[in-house]
Amino acid sequence: MAHDPAIRQVGEDSLIRRLLPLMTVNDGLITGPGDDCAVARGARGADLLLKTDCVVEGMHFLPDTEPELIGRKALARAVSDIGAMGGVPRHALVTLLIHADRPVSQVEGIYTGMRRLAEQFGISLAGGESSGLPSDGLIISVALTGEVPEGKAVLRSTAHAGDLIAVTGVLGGSFPTEHHLTFTPRVREGGILAASGLVTAMMDLSDGLGADLPRLAAASGLGFRVQEELLPVRQGFTADQAVADGEDYELLMTFPPRRREEILRVASERFPETPLTVIGEMTPEPSSSLPGGYRHFQ
Repeated sequence: MAHDPAIRQVGEDSLIRRLLPLMTVNDGLITGPGDDCAVARGARGADLLLKTDCVVEGMHFLPDTEPELIGRKALARAVSDIGAMGGVPRHALVTLLIHADRPVSQVEGIYTGMRRLAEQFGISLAGGESSGLPSDGLIISVALTGEVPEGKAVLRSTAHAGDLIAVTGVLGGSFPTEHHLTFTPRVREGGILAASGLVTAMMDLSDGLGADLPRLAAASGLGFRVQEELLPVRQGFTADQAVADGEDYELLMTFPPRRREEILRVASERFPETPLTVIGEMTPEPSSSLPGGYRHFQ
């Protein structure tokens, strides 16, 4: 009998590779599993972005976290992925799984937090589902649609050897500073960068640079070289934390070195409040590594 490994043994990326052959596609799908969002054919010169994400008590937030911040984060995580494709978020469906002994006020607070972020980004909370849990706990799953101009979604699989690597904002220390609960998804910045035509690949940093940059590199069939001294480290934290902590929700992007001054000028003129920092380059050799970021199931 063949050995049946536990999910913990294979890890998230390997599990996804095993599941990909089981996925189905139709002629309306442009980009399927493996990127921040799926891309499908839309209408009126726009492509449709599809995203789902979840938050789990004890993993993504603590039991005593304010309900409004829980709801805000649940929606903001999905919005961040839409922004990383260069898109605009549109409609959300929310699935709530919660134990029946939890207070109603907690649920109301969660939806208040989602509503406030939804209003900020023009998102409709269009419905969803709720279910009880057999033991105490709280899980929220958000399915979100978005739009991007036809053919203009920025993927993680289109970087080129020699491209420079850059990130927005600062990295590290997201949990102790509660940045992971209060961050603003980089929808505006992602849209400006995508519209500029300067970036070759882009994704959001949710699991940390140490996990997400290798994913971008693997999707593009490349390696990478990062200069640690260039990392934009959050004050009071270390370069190792900037690489490995995760939950930064910044943009990770690549662009040709000849466009460096142009893209830095676009950033300084169009979103001067958000730093954009070059941290390395993509290499032809697909063997680079960083200290690991967050790994699900491990």
